[in-house]
This record gives sequence, structure tokens and C-alpha cells, in this order.
Amino acid sequence: MTESLKTTLRYYGISPWEIEVLYGFLNSHFTIIQDEIEQDNEDFVSFLDMDIPLDFNEAFFQWFDFKRWEKVKAVFKEMKRRRGSGNAIKIKITFSGKPRIIFAIDIEDKQWFDNAIEKIDFVLELLPYHLDPQKLPIGVSEIAYKFDSESIRWRLNTATSDEKKFIFRGDSWKEIT
Repeated sequence: MTESLKTTLRYYGISPWEIEVLYGFLNSHFTIIQDEIEQDNEDFVSFLDMDIPLDFNEAFFQWFDFKRWEKVKAVFKEMKRRRGSGNAIKIKITFSGKPRIIFAIDIEDKQWFDNAIEKIDFVLELLPYHLDPQKLPIGVSEIAYKFDSESIRWRLNTATSDEKKFIFRGDSWKEIT
């Protein structure tokens, strides 16, 4: 891993304390670019978009340190706790790579929100299956996951290529553009 990796934190409605704590966990591994933006979604009081300039894989967690990742997840859960129930906060985590992997957490219920945060790491076990070139649409550059509260797990949601967008339904990808 290179020494000048940059991660961007774009946010609104996040307290300086929350950003400072998150900054503290990320600072030893990344150069952090903070971008406080105007609220652009009336559905959420707070929003955090974190771009991680590395692939979502086992090597990332070994390099970043699993204990440090646990602390980052604890900050996310505390952010939700401080805001209460409802669509108070949305967190989007994007891992670079081919394809980019995106997790968007916008669950109203705190227990399901916490569960979604905890289970992000579990997707690692499914990645080889999910990224199988024979199962993915051609030219996919981005895959987004959505947490399913009914099955209590992360599910493939959408995939994007340069010209098309797909949604995962049942056990296959369907074009939606």
C-alpha cells in the first residue's frame, strides 16, 4: 500500500466531535480530505459519504487492522444512536477497485442499522461468488449493496457499467436503463 492514500469524507449534519473521532481512526493510514456539503436530501438530517481508495477485500482489513475497523463501525453506530430512530442518518461507504463496491446504510431502526454495520465484513465471504465474471453483466464498474432487514443480510442491489444500469432480482441481473 502506498503512503499517500487519500480518503474523502463528504458530509452534512455530522458533529465536529464525530468527524474528529473518525478522523483519528483513519489518519494513521490515510490523508483525509474533509468536505462539509450542503444538505441535499431532505429525508436525512445527517449524511456521511466515505470513499476508501482501496479494494474491498481481506487485504484491506489486514492492512487497516480489524480492531481499527471495529472502532470505525462503533463510531457509525454511535452516530445513529445519537440521532434516534427514523431516517436520521445515511452512511455511504465506497471502496475503490474494479468494480467499486458501495454500501449504503439508511435504515430507520437502530437495531437493524447496527446489524447492517456489523455485517459489512461478512460480504467478503460472498465476493468471489458475486464478482464471478460469468454472473456479472459485461463491463460493470460499480456494484451497490443494500441491507435486507427481512433476511438480515447484505444483498446485491445494483450494478453500473459505462452505459447501463442493472438491478439484481431473484438470482440474476436485469437491465433497468
